[in-house]
Amino acid sequence: MRIVVKIGGAALDDKQLLHKCAQSVSEMARGGHKLVVVHGGGAALTRVLKQMGKTSEFVNGLRVTDSETRDVALMVLAGRVNKQLVAALNCLGQAAVGLCGGDGASFRARKKRSNGTDLGFVGEICSVDARWIEAIWQNGGIPVVSSLALGTDGEYYNINADQMAAACAVGCRADALVFLTDVAGVKGADGTVIRWLDLKTVLQLERDSVIAGGMLPKLEACQHALRSGVGRVRILPAAHSEVLPELCVARVDLGTEVMLA
Repeated sequence: MRIVVKIGGAALDDKQLLHKCAQSVSEMARGGHKLVVVHGGGAALTRVLKQMGKTSEFVNGLRVTDSETRDVALMVLAGRVNKQLVAALNCLGQAAVGLCGGDGASFRARKKRSNGTDLGFVGEICSVDARWIEAIWQNGGIPVVSSLALGTDGEYYNINADQMAAACAVGCRADALVFLTDVAGVKGADGTVIRWLDLKTVLQLERDSVIAGGMLPKLEACQHALRSGVGRVRILPAAHSEVLPELCVARVDLGTEVMLA
């Protein structure tokens, strides 16, 4: 199977949790699956920006990104965070190659707006060239992709990592897309995790403001992936990433499975 795993949140800041996620990804690769890891790193970026005296602003879960913030994102996401993940996989004996969307022009972006708001250098993926991902797979490696891409204007754009993962899954014709997150799953109005969630219910939860903040772009990404041919989409708590290899062979009662209907 071709599987895209998005890693974000605390898993990128906690060495033990990062190692646990890397172990699960490595185990799946050894089982014959072709893996791509897409990562965020928003918390690390926010910390560095704060050290520089810059306040982070978000609109509908997306970071407003001026040119300075974009340059810091390149340094933090395509640099330190990406290389930490590459190191975690390599230390397990699994060859991993770090990329950002600009490498090989693998991911091209256009400027994104949110309800008419100018977000600066925030983009959305408009095309994916999977040749370099395929080349890494052919040589037994795991591509590790940071959420930045080149625009047609030659500028780098900050991409929401969930939406980057969905675009990657569609572009490389993945069978499954898994989001490893800080949360137990998508929660309903009563606070309990919804195990099986169809897109019609997602729209209702959005209208009722049950879903907000960072969950909005995540579920938008789920919708895009499913409607573009990705077979399965799962939101899974990173703290239980050890069940990741089981998703291909057994029923797992953790997280939220997002479905077309």
